[in-house]
Amino acid sequence: MGRRAAALALLLALAAALPYRCAAASDHHDGGTAGGGSAGAGSGSGRFCDRSLALTAAQQDRLLRFAAVLREELALDDGIVLLSRSGLDLSRFAIRYSHAALGWRSEQGIWSARQLYYACDEGRPRIFDQGLAGFVLGTDDAALGYVSLVRLPAEASAPLRTALLDTARVQQLLAPSYSANAYVYSLRYQNCNQWVMEMLAAGWGALAGGDDLRAQAQTWLAQAAYAPQPVEVGSRWLMLAAHFVPLLHLDDHPAQARAAMRLQVSLPQSVEQFVQQRYPASSRVELCHDEHQIVVHRGWSPVAAGCVAGADDRVIPLAD
Repeated sequence: MGRRAAALALLLALAAALPYRCAAASDHHDGGTAGGGSAGAGSGSGRFCDRSLALTAAQQDRLLRFAAVLREELALDDGIVLLSRSGLDLSRFAIRYSHAALGWRSEQGIWSARQLYYACDEGRPRIFDQGLAGFVLGTDDAALGYVSLVRLPAEASAPLRTALLDTARVQQLLAPSYSANAYVYSLRYQNCNQWVMEMLAAGWGALAGGDDLRAQAQTWLAQAAYAPQPVEVGSRWLMLAAHFVPLLHLDDHPAQARAAMRLQVSLPQSVEQFVQQRYPASSRVELCHDEHQIVVHRGWSPVAAGCVAGADDRVIPLAD
């Protein structure tokens, strides 16, 4: 392999570990689009779309049992909840969660996660509804996974539900172009977590629908002092990767941020922090699993890395 080819291969490998990846439509689904359509899996963006996880029967069984515990946790809820899921190992960036969605319960009692996915076969982002099992099965690591659940108080849940189930407003908040590392205050691109943030703004700000709804939402977020902690990229190689990977872009980020390699991107952690700050009555439950147990951890402090149970955590053994 030549030096230029080797450098490109390194860039692509590094880019796969960038801490901004939202799920693509080639991941596991058990639901359809919000407002019509279907979830397909193609190869429109190369290897960065075609990354669905091949599960053994034992791994699938373990993840389905994990999803059942999440469903049990939601059994008595009927409001909107914020759901976040771990993906790639991003511990080098001090990031556990990469993908957020808004959970809602139908009149028939069925829970779905409404979220933005990149539709690989269509080459554009779409809004999908996905059951809890599909949400959990979309992980990138079948051996170790985390799900965070944030419950909202009634005064936050009610207006958000109205906006979330309004198909017109949901679609008006969807940008035509996707970037996994989208800048939080640009209309050029959008990632899954940014869509969630703008959905919160539409509901909590009682924003009127229209073609300028994303602009309204970002204005509301700025007035609400939404300012996620910048991700410290820390490597020119990783920054250069944006020139080679179709789902990564830098042209929406301010020049100063690019020069400093500090990119403001909506991630589940920043979404949760905003929710907690705006509605302190919100509560949080974190569920995790390894190959031997499921741990249910309550509170805003994170469960220990490696899914190690604390003294007050509930532990559910997983048989080998």
